[in-house]
Amino acid sequence: MVNEPTHAPLLSIVVPVYGVEAYLYQCLESIRADIPAGESDAVELIAVDDASPDGCGDMLRAYAAGRDGVRVVHLSSNVGLGLARNAGLDVASGRYVWFVDSDDWLPPGTIAAVLDRLRQHQPDVLMLDHLRVHEDGRREVDASSPLLRGITGVTRLADQPRLLRVQHTAWNKVVRRGFMDELELRFFPGWYEDIPFSHPLLIGAEKISVLDRVCYLYRQGRQGAITSTRSGRHFDAFDQYERLMDWVARKHPDERLQAELFELMLSHYLVVVGNDGRLHPHLRRDFFHRAAAHYRRYLPTGGYPLPPGATGLKHRLVGRGDWLAYSALRQAHRVAGRLRRPGPAAADGGSPAVDEEPGRRADNAPTRSGAPTPERRDALAGGRLT
Repeated sequence: MVNEPTHAPLLSIVVPVYGVEAYLYQCLESIRADIPAGESDAVELIAVDDASPDGCGDMLRAYAAGRDGVRVVHLSSNVGLGLARNAGLDVASGRYVWFVDSDDWLPPGTIAAVLDRLRQHQPDVLMLDHLRVHEDGRREVDASSPLLRGITGVTRLADQPRLLRVQHTAWNKVVRRGFMDELELRFFPGWYEDIPFSHPLLIGAEKISVLDRVCYLYRQGRQGAITSTRSGRHFDAFDQYERLMDWVARKHPDERLQAELFELMLSHYLVVVGNDGRLHPHLRRDFFHRAAAHYRRYLPTGGYPLPPGATGLKHRLVGRGDWLAYSALRQAHRVAGRLRRPGPAAADGGSPAVDEEPGRRADNAPTRSGAPTPERRDALAGGRLT
């Protein structure tokens, strides 16, 4: 039995902060200025200074001074996004928790809509829609946003399995704190930290609510995004998926669920290995073979929904561990992409949506990551691979 505060804010918003001096005030103000009149006691804002090397720490001290409902946690050393979120969670007193990244912001009217839905449905998880905002101001609907349409009332993943394919980040979910504690969920260190956090929330929830409203503006193109940074730290994805698969095996050993997650995992690995901006050429073969090892380790006994087309072929090549055939196919797609349109080919050889996952700082700073988010496929459209 988890005890939840009886006299506490309804919502705690946790904002980890690192190296975002140019964006921090916009983020904080989009939260505080959006709290409706008479609702100041319902929302607390907790900013976590993750030993930011710029002026963010001083900015937070000044911002919190004289503002009720704003709390600041200063960490003595940089721990990264996941552990910084944990530090904010440790002091949060709200019944619900929402993790907002410090270079993003909320559109007007968001807080009122979120509070209203939390009171109306009292869900375990409230899912929110978002827009991608580019440096030139262009706003783009996420490829997974259509999956949120048409869901009224409260639901479960078993009734709406497509929700598993919504972009699995922490910031598009508001979570009941007691439910998070019941699942014993925390963030792990390393890149791709959302993998073992976001999926279990949906899998374990008895009450999921969907707010089909843009509640989050996700900044694109900021220098240092992990999706455009070559680093061996992309191998962290393997540890994060091992944590997810271990949790599912212990808590929800359902073969159909494991098959869905297996397909998402393999598709994610293919995004990383196929992207010039993430892996140095000398690391790509090793990443492919690590993916092949996970294929053998986690392949469900009954097979899994195989994606159609070229993606399904790549899945088969990973299953066979055939690096030479995969690299030849990748090169052919890159050439075809250059021929189809002017300018540089897409990172995986021309697919328009290979880089759907979010990313942040690429050095020792917080990062945010997630799996690719294509629109839901027909589960059997490409057959089953065994």
